[in-house]
Amino acid sequence: MGNRVLLIVSGGIAAVKCPDLIRRLAARGIATRCIVTRGGAEFVTPLSLAALSGDKVYTDLFSLTDEAAMGHIELSRSADLVLVAPATADILAKMTHGIAGDLATTALLATDKPVMVAPAMNVRMWEHAATQSNIRALKARGIHVIGPAEGDMACGETGMGRMSEPADIADTVENYFQNSGRLLGRRALVTSGPTFEPIDPVRYIANRSSGKQGHAIAEALARFGATTTLVSGPTRQPDPAGVHVIHVETAAAMLAACESALPADIAVCAAAVSDWRAADIAPGKLKKNDAAATTLTLVENPDILATLAGAGNRRPGLVIGFAAETDNVLSYGSAKRDAKGCDWIVANDVSAATGTFGGDDNTVHLISADGTDSWPKMSKMAVAERLAMRIADHLGAPERTLQ
Repeated sequence: MGNRVLLIVSGGIAAVKCPDLIRRLAARGIATRCIVTRGGAEFVTPLSLAALSGDKVYTDLFSLTDEAAMGHIELSRSADLVLVAPATADILAKMTHGIAGDLATTALLATDKPVMVAPAMNVRMWEHAATQSNIRALKARGIHVIGPAEGDMACGETGMGRMSEPADIADTVENYFQNSGRLLGRRALVTSGPTFEPIDPVRYIANRSSGKQGHAIAEALARFGATTTLVSGPTRQPDPAGVHVIHVETAAAMLAACESALPADIAVCAAAVSDWRAADIAPGKLKKNDAAATTLTLVENPDILATLAGAGNRRPGLVIGFAAETDNVLSYGSAKRDAKGCDWIVANDVSAATGTFGGDDNTVHLISADGTDSWPKMSKMAVAERLAMRIADHLGAPERTLQ
């Protein structure tokens, strides 16, 4: 076997899925070594994990035998990837704050390898502000979060917080090993989020874009090895690890930042840029009895996608736009590709019933000169991963490094 995963099994009922996860990783040629917390051992026995992984299972930070044979520092760095599954609210909180009270948390604090977590907990625990704050902090440090999924739970409730299925986790790990470094030597430019176009010092024109999809794409391209610049409008998303982020508010500022980031091999315009802006920005807050408050004159914003697609010898080799539509998604997406002069359009339905704007899932159609490829509903992270794979397949090995 080539790649090796250090699997940390923490104390949740989803730990019973870990034997299946180990089998699925082995079927993909990925070896597993396990650390089991005291709580994890209440749900799955170290003996069963050892039998399936073909390796010793580690449980005790203060074991003289284990520390002599495989110290926790060496254990934390002997694998190519560290995977926490299930990742309970407790261990996520300890990871966030650097607590190292047992072998699992000590290994996580000591590792210099990439880390993935597969959260698993009650829906209310998942939605709690503390857990969401911890997830944002971990993502900002470059930790990849797999799931969770929505469904029935052992506690009898239904909602978000169910651990992703072993097959999905194994696919994510396999994709990481297969695709890491495929875009080394490439430069990528990604736009994300909405733009805020001021009307007066306190009001602005905006839209409901959360920036989740654009940020996920920037993170995926960076994980594939591309030197990535993300130009982001105002969002609540943490800056992706390993990505150069330029924060802007208006469409004009976004265009200027994009042009300053050229040359690039790849441009992905995922931002929901406002089509219009106020012709005149009031210097002070408009009052209800002001004539200007009842009539708002708009002018068109610059077209960032069309500008990048028509940038002459500075045009990125692959220019990808997004078409967020509420009806006639495929026809409008195809027309936008022709009108903008870009190579690919990722078209999606953002009508209220889909929950796409602000949600975690997306259903997209990739439109290119070769036709339309419709993808099933998946998480925005999965969309980003698949799009990065398609980009890497299209570009192949880099012929040169841009200066």
